[in-house]
Amino acid sequence: MDRFWGAGQYREAAEQGWRRAWAQVELGRMYENGFGVPKDYKEAMRWYRKAADQGSAWAQTNLGWMYENGRVVTKDCKKAMKWWRKAADQGQVNAQVILGIQYTKGKCGPKDYKEAVRWYRKAADQGYAGAQTNLGWMYENGFGVPKDYKEAIEWWRKAADQGSAIAQANIGEMYRDEKGVPRDYKEAVRWYRKATEQGYGNAQYELGLMYRKGKGVLKDVVMAHKWWNIASVSGHKKAIAERDVAENKMTPSQIQEATRLAREWMEKHRKK
Repeated sequence: MDRFWGAGQYREAAEQGWRRAWAQVELGRMYENGFGVPKDYKEAMRWYRKAADQGSAWAQTNLGWMYENGRVVTKDCKKAMKWWRKAADQGQVNAQVILGIQYTKGKCGPKDYKEAVRWYRKAADQGYAGAQTNLGWMYENGFGVPKDYKEAIEWWRKAADQGSAIAQANIGEMYRDEKGVPRDYKEAVRWYRKATEQGYGNAQYELGLMYRKGKGVLKDVVMAHKWWNIASVSGHKKAIAERDVAENKMTPSQIQEATRLAREWMEKHRKK
């Protein structure tokens, strides 16, 4: 039995009523991204609106993006926020996080950290790692809530347990800088290493610093160069600078070894 649905099947379902709103959202996504049909933002907008008018939170979230990015329609932050709020009020975690980011950055109106925290918390309480990471950041900096390093770490642990590389690196920083936990360089290295394994450039840079300074690990310029070289692939400017400075103090054989180690790591972790 052929279980692959194309635009024709989605259109039939979207027009005939069987799981109509779901099919309309999928059809909108196909037109927005050019999956199996020519990319057509106008057509995507039409199907999203049909589903959104039926209460589809996914469609409402996507409509918000269309308005924010000015696809087909004129950019309109107010309308974007209206649709995101409709979705968020239904418990749609992506929309809740989007609202949190909007209130944090003030892109579609004045900054409001308390409102940002409120939306991050709604999504975080549903187990959404991105929201937990952002909520931890708000507690670390005292934005919209009293500054509380322990609370920040608590939320980051929740996100880290789900594999959030940013949260893992943040926990490493807290152990390194003695924020909310006793200073423990070995524990900092452990958390940085978790994040590096996921290809997070900032953690790779920080791990390189730990090797250069000999904190939590034996001082090793070759290993430091390795991690900075890996981080440089993603364009990490500080890592590039540290690597170039380190090379001035390294022997050709050390540079060759560090390059070999970096190449082996990247080959092993290359996305297939």
